[in-house]
Amino acid sequence: MGDDTARTKVLMVEDDPNIVDLIRANLTVRGFDTVVSSDGSRVLRLLETERPDIVLLDLMLPAADGIELCQQIRGHSSIGIIVISARGGERDKVAALNVGADDYMTKPFGIDELLARITATLRRSRPAAAPEDTPPVLQISGLVVDLSKQQVSREGVAIHLTPTEFALLRELALQPGMLLSHAFLLRQVWGPGYETETEYLRVYVRRLRSKLEVGGQPTLILTEPRAGYRFAAY
Repeated sequence: MGDDTARTKVLMVEDDPNIVDLIRANLTVRGFDTVVSSDGSRVLRLLETERPDIVLLDLMLPAADGIELCQQIRGHSSIGIIVISARGGERDKVAALNVGADDYMTKPFGIDELLARITATLRRSRPAAAPEDTPPVLQISGLVVDLSKQQVSREGVAIHLTPTEFALLRELALQPGMLLSHAFLLRQVWGPGYETETEYLRVYVRRLRSKLEVGGQPTLILTEPRAGYRFAAY
């Protein structure tokens, strides 16, 4: 990463200076730039002025509601959001995912794990090449899915998806009618080690359905209880 224009920029929203110093030092060594907001008040402005590639958001900020802040960031940008929290309960995790977080880490965590999750989140935000035998644009179930541009539309109207939502749709749409297991989808979208994080999948399938299944349209994503999901091949 010798060219500064190519350096990945991380926005940290964290009030603990010890954690900030530890993460920033490790990211800097690996070629990342970091920007810090200690209370969350400047986050939306920093998204505009600094144009970071990813946000690390601590939910336990002293002067801000972390869930509300996550929702504001997601409403403002499709940027990757990794939520960091001292609370590890499923309710908190689902709440963060529901408002648009891409991943959720519970303190304490190792730097190597954090770096792996940053890498996985960034990978989703950058368009992946379609398999050689797959057309770059899929037309299925009334949707037009452009794999190279990460764009989705219905009847010429764009449907805004975050990179993680698009990554999930991509896996489903590439194999219409096929039953895809929970573990397969989690591994393909989030990466190795996520195979048991079924709440991630449950939340993101619900998010996709809310955007893709408009009133009066047939169900696009079919649930196979305790098995997985399949994309309807109408």
